[in-house]
Amino acid sequence: MKVKVAVAGASGYMGAELLRVLLVHPQVELVAVTSERLSGEPLDSLYPHLRGLTSLTFDALDPERLARAVECVFLALPHMESQKVVPVLRRHGRKVIDLSADYRLKDAGAYATWYKTPHVDADGLAAAVYGLPELHRKAIASASVVANPGCYPVGAVLAIAPLLRAGFARGEGIVIDGKSGVTGAGAQGRKVDPMYLYTEANENLQAYGVAVHRHTPEIEQELSGLAGRSLTVAFTPHLIPLNRGLFTTASVPLAKAATTADLLACYREVYAGEPFVRVLPEGRLPTTRAVAASNFCDVAVVADPRTQRAVCLSAIDNLGKGGAANGVQNLNLMFGWDERAGLEAPPVYP
Repeated sequence: MKVKVAVAGASGYMGAELLRVLLVHPQVELVAVTSERLSGEPLDSLYPHLRGLTSLTFDALDPERLARAVECVFLALPHMESQKVVPVLRRHGRKVIDLSADYRLKDAGAYATWYKTPHVDADGLAAAVYGLPELHRKAIASASVVANPGCYPVGAVLAIAPLLRAGFARGEGIVIDGKSGVTGAGAQGRKVDPMYLYTEANENLQAYGVAVHRHTPEIEQELSGLAGRSLTVAFTPHLIPLNRGLFTTASVPLAKAATTADLLACYREVYAGEPFVRVLPEGRLPTTRAVAASNFCDVAVVADPRTQRAVCLSAIDNLGKGGAANGVQNLNLMFGWDERAGLEAPPVYP
């Protein structure tokens, strides 16, 4: 029997990608989608690419009704909104995969600092598991609430993690450069930031959120967990004129001398058996095109003996491994299915 699933906040880019994957998932029956501004509208009126795959219409969000109708809910809601819904779903014993930032930071004080508002669901925050399978697979499998990671942290953490696990990284002085396609900002409804307009984003590259981006504490939280001590990183995000895709370059000080071959051997060992992390051979570097519309993360590492640093690189699809597809991987773990269920299709090309 298939598991009944709902997507709340399904009218954004992340919601659209979730629907695309869930509608063909062999273990899932998608039974409800919500959108406040499109309540009553057929789903395919917004998403003509899904025409013929479903007859669902958008409903207004009613957590009690969803809790009675489904076993698991994906929340693709704006930040601060998930905290109002998760307590209701947990009270009914439903599983939750939250794609907002509301449950990613384990420190409620850090959440208040970076999101400028107090966290109001302490119990849910304590129960939530950070949803990056490559780091927290066992905990995700038994979780009732999974906090799906942000796209930049996925790219950064997977690029750097093997160095910290194997003791190659010194920890201090890590510098991370991230570049994301325009869908990373969400659909935005009627309130579109001018930087995402075609005339501003096309033929352009620009930094934003310099020294204040909200994914910074998330990256530090996960890297600190790997290092076993508190780490501080310098992180700068950039907008690039792609619909989807995210590229990360991280410069990491080395704790001991190593060649590129040494570091790649470490990466292959750490990621052995990981179904969605592909360690590229020496001389090959990631590209966003090679992971488009997939749950793959391609990683590479190059030793720079002149600076005693490692240059760590990764490419993901910001809506795929950086969002919806990773959420489905978490769903598979939570219900004991093959992690690859619904995610077997290769990246699209060209």
